[in-house]
Amino acid sequence: MSYYSIICYICHENGIRTGCPAMKDNTGKQKKKKYGIFRKLHRWPGLIISFILLYYGITGTFMNHRELFSGVDLRRTVLPEEYEYRNWNNAAVKGNLEINSDSILIYGNIGVWVTDSTFTGYRSLNRGFPRGTDNRKVADIHRCDDGGLYAATLFGLYAFDISDSSWKIISTGKGDKRFTALESRDDTLYALSRSYLYSGFSAEVATHLNREQLPAPEGFRNEVGLFETVWQIHSGEILGLPGKVFVDLLGALTVFLSLTGMIYFFFPGWIVSRSKKTRSVARLSTINKWSLKWHNKLGAWFFVFLIILYFTGIFLRPPLLLTIASSKVRPVINSNLDQPNPWHDKLRDLLYDSDKELFLLSTSEGIYFFSEPGERPAHMAVQPPVSVMGINALEPYSDEGYLVGSFMGLFLWHPSDPEVYNFITGEKYLEVSGRPVGDYKISGMITDGSGRKYISDYDLGILPLGHNGTFPEMPDNIREESKISLWSVSLEIHTGRIFNSLLGGLYILVVPLAGLTGITVVISGYMLWRRKYRKQPNEVTKYE
Repeated sequence: MSYYSIICYICHENGIRTGCPAMKDNTGKQKKKKYGIFRKLHRWPGLIISFILLYYGITGTFMNHRELFSGVDLRRTVLPEEYEYRNWNNAAVKGNLEINSDSILIYGNIGVWVTDSTFTGYRSLNRGFPRGTDNRKVADIHRCDDGGLYAATLFGLYAFDISDSSWKIISTGKGDKRFTALESRDDTLYALSRSYLYSGFSAEVATHLNREQLPAPEGFRNEVGLFETVWQIHSGEILGLPGKVFVDLLGALTVFLSLTGMIYFFFPGWIVSRSKKTRSVARLSTINKWSLKWHNKLGAWFFVFLIILYFTGIFLRPPLLLTIASSKVRPVINSNLDQPNPWHDKLRDLLYDSDKELFLLSTSEGIYFFSEPGERPAHMAVQPPVSVMGINALEPYSDEGYLVGSFMGLFLWHPSDPEVYNFITGEKYLEVSGRPVGDYKISGMITDGSGRKYISDYDLGILPLGHNGTFPEMPDNIREESKISLWSVSLEIHTGRIFNSLLGGLYILVVPLAGLTGITVVISGYMLWRRKYRKQPNEVTKYE
């Protein structure tokens, strides 16, 4: 028999229940082994993930306050090659509007520019918009019958003042700034935001505009997308501004934990006993002790919130996004998602068909129609395919059809015909499950003076549609003036797309792997803290 076996037998025969040296020794070895695993999980993955979490914490804060940082831009040349404008790509152009035969407005992420019938000479028409690329992102431009010119932008609705050739913002009340579409019928202008429909007489829009909440559709159920719920939990927006500020603090905490963890990893020798200190290392030792102390405390206090932050983040990008993209849930009570407006943040585009005297309303839940704004919108029986990223083109076509463009492609859609056709290939559309984008990522459309159409593809730029014409290259003055916003750069980093040129298609794994690794590091760090800093009760080992 072994030494420990003899000891255990003696303890058992004499009724000893506690204090067995053999059990204490074995238990100590087991604990040491268990916590050794936690130490390894915290040390090495923590070192790797710290560099990634650094920029996640910083870029997440920028993304959480887009309007606040909307005036900050970067030159596209500081980013990988694919972010530079080539052939009007990267959603540079959303559409165009012909003012007369030799004066055409072209608009999109580049703002508004005036060009001629050949699309060669360009003059900026961005005066009046606040500084910054985000403030010039134009979703739609519309001209009313009386000549009034209006622009729907990311941060407001604008009217063009001919007297000083500049845009003037139109007051639309509090909390509703993102506009997506403009239409007019007779002398009334209609402006669509993400949640409401605004209307007013064109001659009075600058001073008077009515906001209308559209009636709930038939069969309406108070549900929201699971993706949107996870998104708002991740950003903190689900609790409004206080929630966003709290997530900002978690981002700052992520940066702090990453930096202090790296300091202790690379310079553990900075913590020395008082007798061994010299003046040259005393200050460094004090700094390292302080950083390690608060690394442990803050990590332990907020570890649950950090886990929630990292866990929700991994579902906001493919491939895990596909598991929640089509799911619906009840809104969290009294949260930012629990809104009385059935169309809150669901409206995307508006088209008035004068031949049918109908409004087509594109939403995140499909296309609806109504004759008058006060009517209950009715859901179209036949729906065209639209990417989860939203619709980017909707315009009438011959034979009572419509062209519908999104990142799924460009489709010819007849509401009364169950068959939808891929307009570029001419083939009947067959749904392919699990694929969020098509062969062409339509970000807009252009029609020249002779009626020829061009598509704006996000990756490829402007391409002819059904003809052999070519579209002129982007001139240098637009390329130089059109920078990229700090928010957009943060988004590319935060989603991992910035690594596309380095990793190819594997870049989609950056977010889920980073999130899972971050969760592992946080949990293992908390377990180490519990062992080292929390007093454990006396352990009692029972033998039966």
